[in-house]
Amino acid sequence: MKILISDKSSPACGNILREAGHTVDEKFGLPPDELKKIIGEYDGLIVRSATKVTADLINAAKKLKVIGRAGSGVDNIDVKAAAAKNIIVMNTPGGNTNAVVELTLAYILALGRSLYMATHSMKEGQWEKKKLTGTEVLGKTLGVLGYGKIGRQVAIKSKCLGMEVICYDPYVGREIIDQFGVKLVAEMDELLKKADYITIHVPKTPETTNFISKKEFQKMKKGVYLINCARGGLVNEADLLWAMDEGIVAGAALDVYDVEPPTDWKLVKHPKVMCSPHIGAATVEAQENVGTMIAHQFVDMFAGKEIRNVVKPK
Repeated sequence: MKILISDKSSPACGNILREAGHTVDEKFGLPPDELKKIIGEYDGLIVRSATKVTADLINAAKKLKVIGRAGSGVDNIDVKAAAAKNIIVMNTPGGNTNAVVELTLAYILALGRSLYMATHSMKEGQWEKKKLTGTEVLGKTLGVLGYGKIGRQVAIKSKCLGMEVICYDPYVGREIIDQFGVKLVAEMDELLKKADYITIHVPKTPETTNFISKKEFQKMKKGVYLINCARGGLVNEADLLWAMDEGIVAGAALDVYDVEPPTDWKLVKHPKVMCSPHIGAATVEAQENVGTMIAHQFVDMFAGKEIRNVVKPK
């Protein structure tokens, strides 16, 4: 089979596919029009988050049998359009979990100690010890929105830091305490009112777009810290600016944005915001994991074996 890898991935991905007898082209960063011109040659397509696999591109893919996402989120792939053409979409859940968890934890620790402001002021030649008195996470309440693979690991590791952890997941729907002592609450409002830190780990769907907006901010404890390393669009960016200016949100840490890269930099430049350019999964280890996983999934599928991690349209 002929397979195109259109986003930079671990070299292991292409190597595994070639060793299995497939022809692999690695063409990164192609403009949409150029990608559309050549996609008809390929039986398989592997992407990360940069390539937008639109209905238009899928309709031009005359031979395509499978689209693989080296990662978990598939909001850059039109899954419905693929299903309409009997093209399988698969992802690699869990391959980059730890990378996103560690970035989330880094932000939780950095926000309370104003590490961005401390670094910036020292680089400006200032010694502002008295202005940079921080807060400890020990004994604070962390609210985790979404209790999937990433949310669960954030919760467990935050418990090890001495935080009280409460979680809300709309698919759980009842109050329970799990084996790690993490409390799952039945109502999101309870989490919003109690949490000193809130971190978001839900997939982006039509139902979760603007998951956190002005209504939710108004229910939060004044001085809360907000972290979003999941997907842009889960937090209403204009409402987050309002909440920071109103003093509700003491600081926000963002790895994802409505538009990437942003075209309006007002939020990124806000003094209460720490930010990064969607690097949650950008570790050597995570890219090795997801590249290896998607390659093996392709090899098995084309060999007539098990088809794993298929993403269905919603």
